[in-house]
Amino acid sequence: MKCPSCNHLEDKVIDSRSAKEGQVIRRRRECLQCHRRFTTYETVETTPLLVVKKDGRREQFSREKILNGLLRACEKRPIPAEKIHAIVDQLEADLVRLGNEEVASSEIGERVMAALHQLDEVAYVRFASVYRHFKDLNQFLEELRALLK
Repeated sequence: MKCPSCNHLEDKVIDSRSAKEGQVIRRRRECLQCHRRFTTYETVETTPLLVVKKDGRREQFSREKILNGLLRACEKRPIPAEKIHAIVDQLEADLVRLGNEEVASSEIGERVMAALHQLDEVAYVRFASVYRHFKDLNQFLEELRALLK
């Protein structure tokens, strides 16, 4: 590992420990030339997950896009940020666990809506109104009636 201070290529590992629930190994290193210490993180390299959009386009899975959608839906609601991040973490872990290289955007949207339905009904309706592209008030009312049942 190249030292970030002097660019020397030799170092020694001082400490290793698991991080992020066992998904990452954190290593504390010391440069053998300048003796500065630095930290590195080791993760498993995976193939990128592709999202197949409704029009057939494919794009790389983006945690940030899902997180931004959830944050908008949960805006001004009494929902801790940890719970919103947990939804994204769980979604990503579930999709990776499936082992598919591609996933339909509709499956992602349905999974997010199911998680929001359990978390907060107002956030669920907000997300559903954008995700399902309600055309008029009647479609919106149908979703609310289904929620009330």
